[in-house]
This record gives sequence, structure tokens and C-alpha cells, in this order.
Amino acid sequence: MICQECNERPATFHFTKVVNGEKTEVHICDKCAQNNSSMFIDTSTGFSINNLLAGLLNMNTSVSESKQDVFKKNEVLQCPGCEMTFQRFTKVGRFGCSECYRTFKDQINPILRRVHSGNTVHAGKIPERIGGSIHIRKRIELLKQNLKEQIQQEEFEKAAEIRDEIRSLELSLKSSRGGES
Repeated sequence: MICQECNERPATFHFTKVVNGEKTEVHICDKCAQNNSSMFIDTSTGFSINNLLAGLLNMNTSVSESKQDVFKKNEVLQCPGCEMTFQRFTKVGRFGCSECYRTFKDQINPILRRVHSGNTVHAGKIPERIGGSIHIRKRIELLKQNLKEQIQQEEFEKAAEIRDEIRSLELSLKSSRGGES
């Protein structure tokens, strides 16, 4: 899709505005979005992407609180790859490189937990109609890992319970395959 402003570059921003049930769509490129940002984002409401991100990061964007005490030694965590700081990330809204994810892991994990209902590991999406056997296989894999841990910790009673659960899941998996053929 081509930018509706310059009609030259590909559109990378897609705005949809619904007012009184009337839907308006605007598709623009990066440069036009930067040049005309006030045209697409209503700043009269006090809403901005920066405020949204700051709210997610549980930070305050007020100028008075962002001033740093000159006499206080302030250690700033900085990405070794691109030299991005976490404070800069909160302003920009995106990381500079893949190393940032490892550098700021401790800061972004609580945010991800809040945004994704406690989940911090991407598990992917599986369609329900074919997901039954896949979910069972994943559960078996997790149980096998847990079984190894229990054996290493010499928790043999728990290990036996896990082994039995694995066997029953494997049987249900085999029976569901037999029913499909």
C-alpha cells in the first residue's frame, strides 16, 4: 500500500479513527507521519504514545520528576550493542538492537507479565481444531523435563506420579491417532 500523503513511499502507519460510528482510515509512510504527526494524533485529549508507553512502564513523564539530581551518582544501564539506555527506550518506544532485549531483560519482564497476563514466554498460537494432539505433546515434553528434575532431586514418589501421567497422556495420544485413521 502506498502512502496517501506523498504517493511515493510504502505506507507503514495505518490509522483508523471511528467517530460517531463513522470509520476513517489513513495510510502513511514514516516520513509523512513524522512531518504531520499532529494531524493524525489528537493531542487535545492529552493522549500520546509516549504517555501510553510510560504508563505501561509504570513511570511518570512529568518534567519535574525526570530531572536528575546532579550530585547523586546515577548508574545508567546501557546496551553494549547500540548504547541505548532504558530511559531512552521509554521515550522512543522501541529497542535499538537485539542485544537490548538481553540488557534490559530485568526491566521488561515485569512489563510483559502485566501486559500478557503473567506470560513471559512466547508459546505460539495453535488452531483449536488441530491443537489437541499438539497440546498433549507439549504437555508430555514438560512432564518429561519435570520427571528428570524429580529423579535428580531423588523425589521418586513424585517421579512415579509424573511417569504415570506421561503414560496416560501417551495412551490418549495413541487412541486419538487411531480414531483419525
